[in-house]
Amino acid sequence: MHSKTLLTSLLLFSISCNTNSTANTCAGQTNRPPAINKNINPYANIEAIPLPPGYRRMPHDSNSFALWLEQVNLKKDKTVYLFNGQQKNNQSAQFAVLDISTGHKDLQQCADAVMRLKAEYLFAGKQFSNILFTDNEGKAYQFTTPYSAAHLHTYLQRVFGMCGTASLGKQLKPVDIKNIQAGDVLIRGGFPGHAVMVMEVAVNEKGKKIFMLAQSYMPAQDIHILVNDTNQKLSPWYEVTDAEKIYTPEYVFAKNELKRW
Repeated sequence: MHSKTLLTSLLLFSISCNTNSTANTCAGQTNRPPAINKNINPYANIEAIPLPPGYRRMPHDSNSFALWLEQVNLKKDKTVYLFNGQQKNNQSAQFAVLDISTGHKDLQQCADAVMRLKAEYLFAGKQFSNILFTDNEGKAYQFTTPYSAAHLHTYLQRVFGMCGTASLGKQLKPVDIKNIQAGDVLIRGGFPGHAVMVMEVAVNEKGKKIFMLAQSYMPAQDIHILVNDTNQKLSPWYEVTDAEKIYTPEYVFAKNELKRW
């Protein structure tokens, strides 16, 4: 083949490779899908997060805390921010971030986030008289009029300053992990301790249960769904087993530290 003819053939082949978008391969190159942005969450809310094969979500009573939690919206951005707008150092613990404000003070930490979720549920259902938390000495902090969202958040800032894992651990009641429900709390009271909320529970035909957890932490930060870094195939779900400990990305709980409102 003459050099001019060869050059023409190569140019035509190159143009074909660059313009034919329907071809699967071209001179050993493959059309690759666009890179997935790992910081983007594709799920609208807790209910949209997929289940492992063979599992179904536990049924919820209408107007229940469990149903409310299931419908909590998630942010598109999976980044966890601190109360001061800075990114949290550890960005590997979260599966998704709840679309709930953190505030601009270092107040809404672990137990505070749990109380925030419970208070928001009760407020949404106009169960104002049930919005009550106690401090470590047993003093009660009751939500009072005006029953507005602004007043609720002012009230909660006071609660966050006076209550914590130690007091909330006393307010809640122990429950067997085999009977785990959405709305339950894994909590170790202390100074500091830690607390995470059970956001969702699912079960399979054999009766085996899995659950999903959410936390805030220190310093105050976005409430986020935790990954399961000990079982990445199951993540963000955790399995109820006979093991004595539950390993979350930033804390280890004992299975007998599950409590209920």
